[in-house]
Amino acid sequence: MDHDTLFRTAKAWADADPDAATAAEVHALIAAKNTAELEDRFSTSLEFGTAGLRGVLGGGTNRMNRAVVRRTTLGLARYLKATVPDVTTRGVIIGRDGRVLSAEFARDAAAVLAAEGIPAWVFKGVAATPLTAFAVIRHNAAAGIMVTASHNPPEYNGYKVYWGNGAQIVPPHDTGIAKAIDDVGPAKDVALMNEDEARRKSLFHDVKDAVTRAYVDAILALRPTRQTEGVSIVYTAMHGVGGALVLQSLGEAGFKNVAPVPEQQEPDGRFPTVRFPNPEEKGAMDLSTALANRVGADLVLANDPDADRLAVMARDAAGKLVMLTGNEVGVLLGHFLLTQQKTDNPLVVTTIVSSAQLKAIAQALGSRYAETLTGFKWIANEAIEELKQGVNFVVGYEEALGYSVGPVVRDKDGIGAALVVADMAAWCKARGLTLFGYLEEVQRAHGLFVARQFNATLPGATGAAAIKAVMDGFRAKPPSTIGASRIAATNDYQQQTRVEAGKTSALTLPKSNVVAYELEGGHRVTLRPSGTEPKIKFYFEWRETMSAGEPIATARARATQRLEALEAAFLPLAAERGLPR
Repeated sequence: MDHDTLFRTAKAWADADPDAATAAEVHALIAAKNTAELEDRFSTSLEFGTAGLRGVLGGGTNRMNRAVVRRTTLGLARYLKATVPDVTTRGVIIGRDGRVLSAEFARDAAAVLAAEGIPAWVFKGVAATPLTAFAVIRHNAAAGIMVTASHNPPEYNGYKVYWGNGAQIVPPHDTGIAKAIDDVGPAKDVALMNEDEARRKSLFHDVKDAVTRAYVDAILALRPTRQTEGVSIVYTAMHGVGGALVLQSLGEAGFKNVAPVPEQQEPDGRFPTVRFPNPEEKGAMDLSTALANRVGADLVLANDPDADRLAVMARDAAGKLVMLTGNEVGVLLGHFLLTQQKTDNPLVVTTIVSSAQLKAIAQALGSRYAETLTGFKWIANEAIEELKQGVNFVVGYEEALGYSVGPVVRDKDGIGAALVVADMAAWCKARGLTLFGYLEEVQRAHGLFVARQFNATLPGATGAAAIKAVMDGFRAKPPSTIGASRIAATNDYQQQTRVEAGKTSALTLPKSNVVAYELEGGHRVTLRPSGTEPKIKFYFEWRETMSAGEPIATARARATQRLEALEAAFLPLAAERGLPR
């Protein structure tokens, strides 16, 4: 965009901005002739996709702000009216987290829907993401909106959309909504209906407390063993919206020794004790770990700020608190639920970049197993389709700390998962085990799988070109080996092909820019560009067989060494194909 066009675009946007604060922000940048900042804010727009919108707060088309939310909601409303005949009777659920401007965004969304004749069912205060998703089904709503930026830093916010089936939107709805948004005019022209008028016209309703009660009852019923004795728990809400529901659920389940991290229990969009409110980030678990060590807790449970993810720490053989990986928690939940509850025709689901260990467990225990593309929307929609065939969905997980137990919530549910993990920890303690001891039992029976991930952040046009070069390079010049391991099969999800022993067959998953190599011995390497960040991601997994009686530490050290060697052999192949060194 040339200089004159940039400044004209910025001024036109600011003049049409209904929010005086962000309008003034952009006018100040124009007055200061801050070309670099204006380029960043206006050279592109936040793209509405299958995860909705997410971005840094501020004025501009490439920021999260009230103008963006109003235009997005009008596009959504028009799309719903064109595709869902009874949307004006079913309405839309609106939930929001405790971030900066979340309350304002939720009110704006309700005002736009009401002006379009669509009833908004709005949570009176903050609401966890899994509760919002649950409410869509409970209300038989046409759609749901969740205002959240999940585990992003405090300067972010976002807008997630659920379809009437309770799951995040997938094609064709994502592209249909995006097109409808593109057709919306300036934000100042988006019609609004104030709350008082909307209430009089039955176009604004409070979500009843009975919905929360139904959700708690449903997740309490998920626990297979109903054990609570002996286990002590520390919990952190990470300044998010899950705290009250988690403590209520654990308390009603009978867990008597639960200590919340007081500094992080209440919603606070400033996130004063953590720079990056993601349990996986360095330092995020420091307060909860310190409290757990002071009180001698067996287990630490942590939600991210919208409570759709769950992190778990447990004592290892030496008594040290150690974080379990997302793969390890997912595998344990799968094994625990398949063995401790009676379920006919069970199904477990994970993604193509998560551990293959769940597949080995499912095969050994006679469960159906499915893999989906990355993203919980795919897991949920797969489960919905399978449920129609009489299959009983047991658990779905993705390696990025996302889990859903049973059909209660059709998205990640860090609250329901926390309850089942606490149940599992109490069951383990009654058997004289920690979660790590249980994990060793599972791995001795089904193989030791270790995994790691390599991310290369490549911003800007140059970075995008490098990411494309790497993916294109592996397709144009596929390797036959990675280090000492021979490639047994190659899955190209963009081309929807599987090549094995020189024969090509079709893959049935939707197209996605992912290449996965299956190596002899059960090892895997998968590469894909991130869908939300300027990154290319490489996933490595090594499967190791333990000898009878071999110490788990010895086998794990050997597996980790071989995994590191696999990564070291792969990265030069990526560099040859365009990955910057």
